Amino acid sequence: MLRKTLFAHALTAAILSGCAAPAANASSVSQVATASATAAPVASTQVPPVPSPTAQATATPGTYGPDSDRFPPNINPMTGLPVIDPELLKIPVVLVSISHFPAAGRPQAGLSFAPFVYEFSITKGETRFLTAFYGEFPEPENPAEGGCTVRTGAFRQTAAVLGNLVWLDANQNGAQDVGERGIPGICVSLRDDEGKIIQTTTTDTNGIYGFNAEAGRSYSLEFVKPAYFDFTQLDVGNEDSDSDVDPASGKTVAFPIGQGTRDWDAGMVLNASWLPAAPDTMAMPAAEVGPVRSGRLLYAHVAGSYTNSCLIYAFASPEILEKLPHCAFVSHEEANGGEMISTERMRAVAEDNMRHTAGRPFDYSSNAYSEVPPPGGTPASQLDVFFGNINQSGWIYDPLYQAYLRQVDDADMNARGVLHADVDRLTGRQLHFENVIVLMADIEVVTRTNLDIHLDAGNTGPAKLLRNGQVFSVTWSTRGGEYEKQTGVRKPIQFLNPDGSPAALKAGRTWVIIVTPFSPFEPQGNATYLIKYAPPAGEAQ
Repeated sequence: MLRKTLFAHALTAAILSGCAAPAANASSVSQVATASATAAPVASTQVPPVPSPTAQATATPGTYGPDSDRFPPNINPMTGLPVIDPELLKIPVVLVSISHFPAAGRPQAGLSFAPFVYEFSITKGETRFLTAFYGEFPEPENPAEGGCTVRTGAFRQTAAVLGNLVWLDANQNGAQDVGERGIPGICVSLRDDEGKIIQTTTTDTNGIYGFNAEAGRSYSLEFVKPAYFDFTQLDVGNEDSDSDVDPASGKTVAFPIGQGTRDWDAGMVLNASWLPAAPDTMAMPAAEVGPVRSGRLLYAHVAGSYTNSCLIYAFASPEILEKLPHCAFVSHEEANGGEMISTERMRAVAEDNMRHTAGRPFDYSSNAYSEVPPPGGTPASQLDVFFGNINQSGWIYDPLYQAYLRQVDDADMNARGVLHADVDRLTGRQLHFENVIVLMADIEVVTRTNLDIHLDAGNTGPAKLLRNGQVFSVTWSTRGGEYEKQTGVRKPIQFLNPDGSPAALKAGRTWVIIVTPFSPFEPQGNATYLIKYAPPAGEAQ
């Protein structure tokens, strides 16, 4: 399965800081005919490796929440995943208003680090994002790459899935530690039980690779490392978090597969031949988040649900500003979609807010997280999102990630509905979220360009939860439970099954799309759904 290793951490950033990916190695590239997972077979006389005599144990997935006593100290209650530094969980949520229009500000910086992103209408067919950061701060990265073309697009499953992750083992311990990230552009070959190469592919921007294989047959894998990488140790720890590659050969043992095998990983370490690029040829992404845009009435409701939160935006109109809390403003400029906030300032503001709110309790453990989906799901491999002719996006389920990959347009009237992979400007990696939620809420038109989206305390409404390639009918709620009644302290939005029990989210990050209750959520065939935003009467078009 896709591990939590795809999330950012300071250790990897420090190792890669100032380093650009070397040019492709010709000898490495020649060993892979194509980056496609459906390449034509290539003849080989390679004798297959001897199968492993014993099977390794796998880690038991955790089930957490929805109450705080059901989250261990190192688990983020907003993701259900371990954090690198549990001390960061003592810093209240930072909410940042991030621009989606004008499109000059895309791709945005920092979205992949946010446990929750809320997307909502700002009228005229445009949307904006309110991002909730908690448990880690965004960090820029220039990933070390392999010698092959980086794979693009979602993996389409047509048979049993075989694959997973090639990752940078930053501390060289042989295990996928929290925050260690994937290596793009590594060549991978699939060999049959006679040792012949039958498919080739490469890793994508997150280090993910995969093949469609025939259940019941035996295969082996070969990973091609550039000269500046070495393989890490073999078979250290659990099967789903170690490296399965012989460091000397780059090959795995032969193994049979059942209905799918998603835990064949390769760990690599940078060796002494890695030479940082000259400063004038290297360009690390700027250490900043944004573009940051103006405040909206919705922010007061969301900030209120994240007790002690720190709200950052680029001012607001006078009638809105008086209703919004804030702990920092960013200059309100139009250039490139808005001004950015440095990660250094963002962290300083968050820590200052923590000092000012010291002694005031907060609890963000409102939802449950489990590898087991809720009951009653139906297949949902794709969600198309329509807010306007030049504001279309999509989510495609990728069985390798076991998450949804975000697609976005260019806000171009000449290319309406033409989508491409969305990435985080800080890392260049494909955006993917484990949970995508369509939340239907009452929207009040205050003026033609000002909306009040009613996520304030005491409300509830319908929602659709997409996870694990399925869609579920759930309910969202901002109504207080026992904790709120006893303490007077609010918790974030909770998602519930039709019977009122907690609707288990998949461990990972969550993207919430807010629409009106009368916005149609319609099947389009082939497990594809369309959500089309229906504006309330009086909203500017």
